Amino acid sequence: MSKKILVLCMAALMAVMAMVAGCGNDNKKAAEGEKVLKVGTNADFAPFEFQGADPSAYEGFDMDLIRAIGEEMGYKVEINNVAFDGLIPSLEAGNIDVIISGMTINEERKQKVLFSDPYYKSGLSIMVAKSDDSIKGFQDLKGKKIAVQIGTTSATEAKKLGSAEVKELNSSADTFIELNAKGVDAVINDRPVNDRYIVESKNDNVKVLPELLTSEDYGMAINKKNADLQTKINEALKKLKDNGKYDQIYAKWFGDKK
Repeated sequence: MSKKILVLCMAALMAVMAMVAGCGNDNKKAAEGEKVLKVGTNADFAPFEFQGADPSAYEGFDMDLIRAIGEEMGYKVEINNVAFDGLIPSLEAGNIDVIISGMTINEERKQKVLFSDPYYKSGLSIMVAKSDDSIKGFQDLKGKKIAVQIGTTSATEAKKLGSAEVKELNSSADTFIELNAKGVDAVINDRPVNDRYIVESKNDNVKVLPELLTSEDYGMAINKKNADLQTKINEALKKLKDNGKYDQIYAKWFGDKK
């Protein structure tokens, strides 16, 4: 090989190495500059959050909303599936940045976390067997067996009856199984959850009573030490409501607003 060719080969090699190094540095800078929003949810609360066909993919109203909020903020959204009663402890420990999981804003939780502006208004409803005419409202549940999801406002409200036997189960799906097995007389869940179950399961043996037990607002929970993130999330949520994206997400899961 001539000296001239050798010099040209070395120059070309150095150029390639420089390009590779440059790409590596660019990738490193991109990784270092990437903002990640660690989101905690309990993915067993359809239609708000649930696992899709791919177990690692999370779907639902809350999931679409938080991804849109993250995009508006310029953050990559990372979803973490956590047991509902472990969400606030995980937030306090710094393992996640924000909770979105159909979580009702209430005074007890406000002692531990900051809440975003409300993003959804819900209420608790009762599901019973279609053949059961003895239960027409909340007061008729006294002395009955009731299934609820552990750690939820459903459990709190059911316990106020005093004389009722309350079974706290791990998921809303478990409450439906218990009702169908006649292990309980009624189920208390958020109205959208009960309604979706009837539509999806096509179960003609149960019914949802028209009375709402409560009117409650859902909010995203943020660590009390992170008021700056609370502000950013509220600003992003407002933009989504102003530009119509919130309404698009809402219509996807619940139909057009009336």
